[in-house]
Amino acid sequence: MRQKAEFILAVLFLAGLIAASRNITRYVASAQVGKSSELVVLDAGHGDSDPGKVGVNEAKEKDINLAIAKKVEGLLKEKGIQVVMTRKDDTSLAEEGASNKKIEDMKARVALINKESPRLAVSIHQNSYHEENVSGAQVFYYSHSEEGKAAADVMQKAMLACNAENTRQAKANDTYYLLKRTEVPTIIVECGFLSNWKEAELLITEEYQDKIAGAICQGILDYLGK
Repeated sequence: MRQKAEFILAVLFLAGLIAASRNITRYVASAQVGKSSELVVLDAGHGDSDPGKVGVNEAKEKDINLAIAKKVEGLLKEKGIQVVMTRKDDTSLAEEGASNKKIEDMKARVALINKESPRLAVSIHQNSYHEENVSGAQVFYYSHSEEGKAAADVMQKAMLACNAENTRQAKANDTYYLLKRTEVPTIIVECGFLSNWKEAELLITEEYQDKIAGAICQGILDYLGK
């Protein structure tokens, strides 16, 4: 009789555990409703006292980078992609009083990306060259990252849609701090050359920024398989 009672109690205890497990599963599932399973970090290069490149038309790279990054953020969120921005205004990530704000700012960007651990990090920049005729968007990736190369190839293809004359290909790099120090696939998108009059003038227009942002968004979605 005692053994039978113990058996019944054991069965009831087991049933209780199963019911609790189901409730926990339902709770976790409900908590995740509406939350994206994909995370992308968008890094608008430069900011604050660091203007980045200054165009032949006096346009500041930091302003163009941020404008495009915000547009990409909006487009990705419309597609249900979770986005983290390294900056949302004209600021530096370096702490006040840092002895070298540019270096501290870059370290902070890397730390943020590594902390968030996204599927992909995209750093948005503008290019410059000593010859005015050079133009065209180009994507850079870390030489020793296979996933970085895969993402860069996909993004470069998307960026070519902005300019039929652009024949540039994704390019490996060993030296860029952001590419070397991040622990996730990271690419740098150089949207155009501020040293080229035609491209510099395009890059400050809302219409062309929308076009660039659309291409970057499409490149990210293609890489994520969306």
